Amino acid sequence: MLTEKLENIEKKYNELSGLISDPEVIEDTKTWQKYVKEHSDLMPIVERFSKLRDAKEELEGAQEIFESSQGEMKDLAMMEVEELEAAIAELEEEIKVLLIPKDPNDEKDVIVEIRAGAGGDEAGLFAAELMRMYMRYAEDHRWKTQIIDMSETSVGGIKEASIQVQGKGAYSRLKFESGTHRVQRVPETESGGRIHTSTATVAVLPEADEVDIEINQNDLRVDVFRSSGHGGQSVNTTDSAVRITHLPTGMVVTCQDGKSQQMNKEQAMRVLRARLYDKIRSEQEAAIAKERKMQIGTGDRSAKIRTYNFPQSRITDHRIHMTIYQLESFMMGNIDEMIDALATNYQAEQLQAQQ
Repeated sequence: MLTEKLENIEKKYNELSGLISDPEVIEDTKTWQKYVKEHSDLMPIVERFSKLRDAKEELEGAQEIFESSQGEMKDLAMMEVEELEAAIAELEEEIKVLLIPKDPNDEKDVIVEIRAGAGGDEAGLFAAELMRMYMRYAEDHRWKTQIIDMSETSVGGIKEASIQVQGKGAYSRLKFESGTHRVQRVPETESGGRIHTSTATVAVLPEADEVDIEINQNDLRVDVFRSSGHGGQSVNTTDSAVRITHLPTGMVVTCQDGKSQQMNKEQAMRVLRARLYDKIRSEQEAAIAKERKMQIGTGDRSAKIRTYNFPQSRITDHRIHMTIYQLESFMMGNIDEMIDALATNYQAEQLQAQQ
């Protein structure tokens, strides 16, 4: 069954090899780019299938030598058989992973929305720290970030913020961050030294193209107003801030960090498309998760996914029961170890779901 599937993939790969070198196809840029991407996606599978086929042929030869030889030659043949069997098993596992259907959103840019939850001022301060953590993480990966909108508190925290992150594979790495993040620590305002628990929510939305989500302009109400800063004072003498309300769903998006009304409107539409796309996608994934009992990657905002315990310098992800004792480094954006573990676990669940 696996061999037949791989042979069909190899056939498709060879067909694409011919198409991407066809002068007529090259003239049609969009079609050529589509074929090049398909060809590139299939290449790792075809390369491993070729190695697998060669290894199986070598195994047959080694087994024949083992059966027909004696003494030292038989021992050497046995060693080769064992090595080839291990290599074949490893290649088959690699191929199974490569055959997992790719998330079509993995290469997309994202909108990261962070909101203070329970805990008053302390929740706002924690939300601000999470925002800085993700921006540092993006910077380390050389991704471009832009604050689309941010509502600050009087003590330096944030009520909510929307950040655009642009970079290859941004969604594939950040998608596991959606959910409720909980912090346990002694607030600066706490004189008694008691540990408080506060929360902030994170939503990671893949950016949607206009072809992904079609929005009827008649379904929108657009309001403009003057941008405001701390305490509500005006920071702009023109009505450059934009608020868009999607009437069918009641979704409201505000953007006031751009330099012009047009720029703010474009950014607000980006966020609105991402939210609508996420709503449709989350409903579909929730149905799949219910069937497969998969918890990671569903974007469930209500689930407490992680606890940040400052007194013990401990971060615990409750989905995979993983704990790291490097909280200061983690908050500086060094979160790849956790994301790698989440990605590996998600991959294992996908493999199990295929069986």
